[in-house]
Amino acid sequence: MAAYLFGFLALAAIVVSLLGISRARRVRTSQAEKVHSRPIYHGLNAAIWTGVPAFVFLILWLTGQNAIVDMIVMGSYPGADALSGAQRSLVLSEIRQVANGNNFREPSPQILAAVAHLQSLEMLARWAMVALVAALVTVGAFFGLKVIESRYRARHSVERSITIFMLFSSLVAILTTLGIVGSLVYEAAQFFARVPLTEFLFGLRWEPQIALRADQVAGQGAFGAIPVFFGTFVISALAMLVAVPTGILSAIYLTEYSGARFRAVVKPLLEILAGIPTVVYGFFAVLTVAPAVRSLGLTIGVEAAPNSALAAGAVMGVMLIPFISSLSDDAFAAVPRAMRDGSYALGSTKGETIRKVLLPAALPGIVGGVLLALSRAIGETMIVVMAAGLIAKMTLNPFDAVTTVTVQIVTLLIGDSEFDNPKTLAAFALGLMLFIITLGLNLIALRTVRKYREKY
Repeated sequence: MAAYLFGFLALAAIVVSLLGISRARRVRTSQAEKVHSRPIYHGLNAAIWTGVPAFVFLILWLTGQNAIVDMIVMGSYPGADALSGAQRSLVLSEIRQVANGNNFREPSPQILAAVAHLQSLEMLARWAMVALVAALVTVGAFFGLKVIESRYRARHSVERSITIFMLFSSLVAILTTLGIVGSLVYEAAQFFARVPLTEFLFGLRWEPQIALRADQVAGQGAFGAIPVFFGTFVISALAMLVAVPTGILSAIYLTEYSGARFRAVVKPLLEILAGIPTVVYGFFAVLTVAPAVRSLGLTIGVEAAPNSALAAGAVMGVMLIPFISSLSDDAFAAVPRAMRDGSYALGSTKGETIRKVLLPAALPGIVGGVLLALSRAIGETMIVVMAAGLIAKMTLNPFDAVTTVTVQIVTLLIGDSEFDNPKTLAAFALGLMLFIITLGLNLIALRTVRKYREKY
């Protein structure tokens, strides 16, 4: 029903906008005085009046409908006041499962009565929603078309609506970010209330397997995060060793050496790598690169694990090549042609011009791009989950398996552990530290670009 209502709102807005444009044109031709706004603005204003209030109402209705219906159903359920919060959730889940036709057992008479009550309330809410949306659309269309006249400032009204929408979008983005940070900080604080901060930051052993129940035999757990972050930086360093030289050199070639036709073909092909899903890179690392790395290790006499840091780092580096190449290309293109010509006029070769003029002038942009790529490498998930490994160890051997922060976050949040268990809460502590590190790298990159950027 909601999908049909959204379609109805879109269709009504289009129809009313066309009617508004037609009416504005008639007003313009029938009156001799100068018209303030063009007909298109009158049509857009009428469409906004028609669709936006009803759309906002529909979103709010859909957001709160289930909660209100559940509250009314549980208010009439026998013995609901004596139930705890978890028990009420179980009863509501059973009622909705039975209402959807998923009967795992014979429901009790109380459940059947609650299901009938739920279905009647949902039917009533559905038709009330349709009636109210239709009424809002009708009222909005009436006022949107009524205000059309020669001196009505429709353009100002449309621009004001767009400004409010952009302000709302910015506010949603800010509140979403604050919500994410707040949830990370809150859950991390719960973790540090159980595990000392010094153990987490300076401990050298990561073994988060602890007893989940009183009758279960398990270790006490160790939450030293240094091996996890060490593996993260090892894989990130390997990725940057692949991505930085390749990306910068490819940008230099495309900017200084290649022809226009070659650049027009190769640059889009290179940037296609940025559009490949990371899960595809992960499969490529597991099925192709990891066996090749293991064969290489056995060939040179080095024991290689099935999942290795080199396999994950190499594939991640390939993924980052278009990122660094594109930013470096933009930095090279921003260097004025006069600087190159002046270098050539002084007798410098193309290589000398690139080393002594182009690279120093474009260095702030290149450094900023490298730091942003590094933050992307540190936060990468799918490639390292599929190709890095699960064992936390401090080793510089690229043929050995290591783990990363994102691998551990995924591992800790999979399963049926209690949410207030230190093992589960450790994922939020790792996420908070990863957020701080990537935020710091991004701030350093932006500060570097602003401080050393040359404006020509």
